[in-house]
Amino acid sequence: MSVRLKLIPDPAARGVAVLKRLSVVLAAVLLLGGCMLGNDYRRPRVDAPRTWRCEEKDAQALANTVWWGQFKDPALNELIRTALKESKDVRIATARVEEYLGRLGTTRADFFPQMGLGAAAGRQRLTEVGPTGWNPATPPTSYTLQGSLNVNWELDLWGKLRRATEAARADLLGADEARRAVMMTLVAAVANGYINLLNYDQQLVIARETLKSRKDSLEIFEKRYAGGVISELELNQSRSEYEDARAVIPQLEKNIAQQENALNLLVGRNPGPIPRGRTLDELAMPAVPAGIPSEILDRRPDIRQAEQNLIAANARIAVARALYFPSISLTGVFGFASAELSDLTTGPAKTWNYAASLTAPIFTAGSIKGRIRQAEALQEQALLKYLQTVQTAFKEVDDSLTDQRKYRERLAVQGEQVTALRNTRRLAGLRYENGYSSYLEVLDAERSLFNGQLSLVQTKGNLFQSLVNIYKTMGGGWITEADKMAGGYDADAKPASIPAEEKVAPRE
Repeated sequence: MSVRLKLIPDPAARGVAVLKRLSVVLAAVLLLGGCMLGNDYRRPRVDAPRTWRCEEKDAQALANTVWWGQFKDPALNELIRTALKESKDVRIATARVEEYLGRLGTTRADFFPQMGLGAAAGRQRLTEVGPTGWNPATPPTSYTLQGSLNVNWELDLWGKLRRATEAARADLLGADEARRAVMMTLVAAVANGYINLLNYDQQLVIARETLKSRKDSLEIFEKRYAGGVISELELNQSRSEYEDARAVIPQLEKNIAQQENALNLLVGRNPGPIPRGRTLDELAMPAVPAGIPSEILDRRPDIRQAEQNLIAANARIAVARALYFPSISLTGVFGFASAELSDLTTGPAKTWNYAASLTAPIFTAGSIKGRIRQAEALQEQALLKYLQTVQTAFKEVDDSLTDQRKYRERLAVQGEQVTALRNTRRLAGLRYENGYSSYLEVLDAERSLFNGQLSLVQTKGNLFQSLVNIYKTMGGGWITEADKMAGGYDADAKPASIPAEEKVAPRE
């Protein structure tokens, strides 16, 4: 076999030939670079319910407003504001976004040429008596000085690095949506916890009023018993009801203390009292936000996070498949090397080299196939998780709408019931005073009224909490408002703010 060599004696012509070859290689790279493995992401089809089980005629477009302000309670507003700034859960989620921002930067950097500087200085002495053939005309001691610029670039012919960057960006956006989901849950938890605290407060007021009333009755019965007007049985019945009301108070006081501690934990503070603004009866009733099922896909951060996870898993399939194809890297070094510092930057001290390397798999014993299978299985899991998250969201919205509708109905019924129980208690007292019934009838009426009042307060608290849950389950622009309150959109305070163009999720 013979090889023909074309000699180019002229150095300038040799340089032109090298440039031509490089241009041909770069042109081929650009053409091949348009070939990217894998399928672009398309949002899966979701069967959304056309309507909710309980339609609200008076629903308003309030999902983009700070809905907790509708309660008209400044103490609640301050609690939520403090929680958004000081909550450890939000700060952990924010730090996780910073972590994924760093991962994106690391992954994306592989797409560009990597450059570095190198420098070395050394001194050595050769033996004068060894078998190395030292030349006596040259000194045995010598210096070496070297400086170089190194370049390394892996050509992304098959889109492996671009798909890896796509996956890293989706991971970042998913982490940011997880942060927003934490804020969504936090705001709802603080609002529900505060309402629960007011609920216990109101029950404690009723218990203390009932205790005072029964204490007054007991004192009267003790005087009557001392005067021989009533029997010891009636006195003990009155004392039993007094002690029954008295036993409720410590339990409510314990519930209040524990609820205050839970709220302090949510807002990032140590245990202590929680300031109140209004009572449960004084809270304003928020309006029901309007929404249709299809809007939930774009308004809930947990759904958006699940979708970003699916985007990342889809891109990683292409990264795994790219391992089947050759990998081409370009390397180059340019620098100076000299034994004397004065000669280091002269023309004869120049040193350079450039090379292109290609690696391709031939036999991997199923390693690449296993990676592809793993990536496809993870994508299937992410898809099912996304669909499950969507269905869970639809279920939660329908549940919360049903809750608020039925709690309204129950509250109206219980209000009528308490009114009737008050009348029963008044009539039972009149019947007893006039000798038409025993004191047992009065005790039964008092017990029923006390329980009915406590149940009414609990239902009112449940109604307020169901309205909070509607805003939580529907999501909306209010999460962006909460994010602003937490400082998430302050580019100076939060260097990891994600550019707006990277926040747009791919659409079908």
